[in-house]
Amino acid sequence: MRAIILAAGLGLRLQQPAGEQFPKCLLQFEGVTLLERHLQMLESAGVTEVVLALGFQPELVEAELRRIGWPHEVEVVLNPRFDLGSVLTVHRTAQALTRGGDVLLMDADVLYDERVFAPLVAGEAPANRLLIDRDFEAGDEPVKLCLRDGVPVELRKQLAVGLKYDTIGESVGFFRLNETTARRFAQIVEGYVDTGRANMPHEEALRDLLLERGNEFETADVTGAPWIEIDFPNDVKRAGEEVLPQLAPVLSRMKQAAI
Repeated sequence: MRAIILAAGLGLRLQQPAGEQFPKCLLQFEGVTLLERHLQMLESAGVTEVVLALGFQPELVEAELRRIGWPHEVEVVLNPRFDLGSVLTVHRTAQALTRGGDVLLMDADVLYDERVFAPLVAGEAPANRLLIDRDFEAGDEPVKLCLRDGVPVELRKQLAVGLKYDTIGESVGFFRLNETTARRFAQIVEGYVDTGRANMPHEEALRDLLLERGNEFETADVTGAPWIEIDFPNDVKRAGEEVLPQLAPVLSRMKQAAI
């Protein structure tokens, strides 16, 4: 199993001062960056093959990788057109998507607890799995995941009028794809790029995948487990004040060895 972490974006909605912008995966909570938290969570689950998709200020992220001193090689893939949609970033990871085995596709801008991550990696491979949190704030920002009889029928911020579903929640932004599904996803993403839709969010391509193969996916309910996607300044505040106190402490192996 390998993890593909999407960390190419500008993070403009954080409203960082001009000249002081940096990738969101470098946001720190209790002195630990989101990137380091991702890596330690993956290592605790036995996932040591990691592909990091970068775009904006990749040198800062690569410097953080060196500082962390994670004991496994991280493959870095660059998207020089990070100003376009995240579909193009995923397209840059096509080789990692299609080289075989289960794939974890993960947004980098999420602070989360192991209770969120554990259901994603549980069980034997191969597996297709996604996460739903039924306790979410209504509005235009959350990416809604809708199920009917346990099968995904929608993955979008805006729901179509008349859509029929029996369960709705927010998508955490993490997906597990088996080898066959990952290859199909790469084909869908390539279709977006080839037809001039590289400026789209990758969730649109994931939506197409779910509508095509939804009955092949398991959905893990992580309602009640602490997590937050960080897009706006208030999200940073909530992450530090509300989510962080509920998380298990993160202490890297490198730091443990130094104690």
